[in-house]
Amino acid sequence: MQVTWLGHGSWLMEIGEHRLVLDPFLNDSPVAPYKSDQIRVDHILISHGHFDHTADAAEIARRCDATIVAIHEIAEWFRTTQGIERTEGMNRGGWLQLPYARIKMTVAFHSSQLPDGSYGGEAAGYVVEADGKRVYFACDTALFSDMRLIGDLGIDLAVLPIGDRYTMGIDDSLEAVRYVRPAKVAPSHYNTWPPIAQDVERWSRRVVAETQAMPQVLQPGESFTL
Repeated sequence: MQVTWLGHGSWLMEIGEHRLVLDPFLNDSPVAPYKSDQIRVDHILISHGHFDHTADAAEIARRCDATIVAIHEIAEWFRTTQGIERTEGMNRGGWLQLPYARIKMTVAFHSSQLPDGSYGGEAAGYVVEADGKRVYFACDTALFSDMRLIGDLGIDLAVLPIGDRYTMGIDDSLEAVRYVRPAKVAPSHYNTWPPIAQDVERWSRRVVAETQAMPQVLQPGESFTL
């Protein structure tokens, strides 16, 4: 299982010969290393409706004949307003079996509105289970104590936002690491724009000093293998 940070909240996972992308925001992102026409995927996971998490999903889905996985309201929005027929709607707490992975939609505490102002259901995170590994994408969220229950699944990698202002910041992300108890933790949703600028090296040092997890800091476009 190879994991690549595409900048902001966008992540690419390669599982054998299959690929999935989370929250593709590439063409208008100031930090994305690739444009949307440079990636090819089988599935697109959407955590919530904001533009910086949905912007390129329809284009990628059409070009790749990929399936969009999202909470029911967002899946229906892509089907009825964007003409995407291949969608998988689900809801928080449920599992979805893909040919190469199993996906659990988790709670996230965040707002959700689609780019045209439509209701975007509830924000969510994901646990992706494949090849005997589990990756938890907290996505855009505040800290919440039930992260402990997600940790009970046994998480090999947790991807947590650290940008503050619109999500939890560094202090709360460290508490999240203690709740989730992952083997490794990677930061996300920071340094895209000045309001969410963070000192990621300071975050990394604190992870080492204050938790049992190993920090995995990537630059946009960098990958590592679980």
